Amino acid sequence: MSAVTDGQVETVRALVAAIPAGRVRTYGDIADEAGLSNARMVGWIMRTDSSDLPWHRVVPASGRPAPAVRTRQLQLLRSEGTPMVDDRIVMRRARM
Repeated sequence: MSAVTDGQVETVRALVAAIPAGRVRTYGDIADEAGLSNARMVGWIMRTDSSDLPWHRVVPASGRPAPAVRTRQLQLLRSEGTPMVDDRIVMRRARM
């Protein structure tokens, strides 16, 4: 993976912080807007620097949370009124 600059980290952080309650963005959405070469870079940034951010609003394009955070992420998203069906985010309604 390419090196991630401090500026890219701050851009990702700002984009995540701007996602309103009840809405989501995908890792790919954020990577595109931040000028990153792939969505995995967003995942890396989120894994290492997102404890103070609404991390739960960043989801895979499938709308299904990753198994490692599934229960907590779904709980947080439900509490915000994010549209879901059978533990899957309704992307056409929730995606920012």
